[in-house]
Amino acid sequence: MTLDLGVLISGRGSNLQAILDAIAAGKLDARVRLVISNRAGAPGLDRAREAGVPTAVISHKDHPDRASFDAALVGALGQAGASWVVLAGFMRIVTSVLLDAFPARVLNIHPSLLPAFPGVSAQAQALAHGVRITGCTVHLVDAGTDTGPILAQAAVPVLPDDTEERLSERILAREHALLVHVLAAIAAGHLTVHPPTTVAARARVELVGVPGALGVETTND
Repeated sequence: MTLDLGVLISGRGSNLQAILDAIAAGKLDARVRLVISNRAGAPGLDRAREAGVPTAVISHKDHPDRASFDAALVGALGQAGASWVVLAGFMRIVTSVLLDAFPARVLNIHPSLLPAFPGVSAQAQALAHGVRITGCTVHLVDAGTDTGPILAQAAVPVLPDDTEERLSERILAREHALLVHVLAAIAAGHLTVHPPTTVAARARVELVGVPGALGVETTND
């Protein structure tokens, strides 16, 4: 099936670019219906415009609370015809208003091997803890902070001379591939969502017929 995507960004939009490039190359059966940024100057908006994708700026500062901000996002996404939402460097915590409008159809890419190092500055957290391997995770979004069901992960070794900047750039390259990998699997019908069986439970997700991870990055350094 062709995925109708709404992509939410806050910055440079490199993961958005990976999606656009994969679509253009015929590697991803999807259409980006709308790119929304909460920041007017986000460079990712230019990436979308260059690809002929509609854009919108919806500032969180123009809304009194998170719920009303998310309601504005839902309205714009619905009008554009999006049925899946990708948080691609979107630096806002979403609420049930957005999640209920797109049940089990909101994805996020996070720069760690969750559940390790959730929240902001995951790369710095990895370095501070002295781990030897970190990476990135694509997961469905739920009401928690980076706690939703994991769809796929890719590992990146932490090198002895890594700085936060160097590690971040190497993880980012893996993010691009992993996000496209997961979206392509969803488009191919390999995503199964099992609804929660109790109020306290949460949805269980399976990606079937495809690898759940892209493996460990290799390096010649």
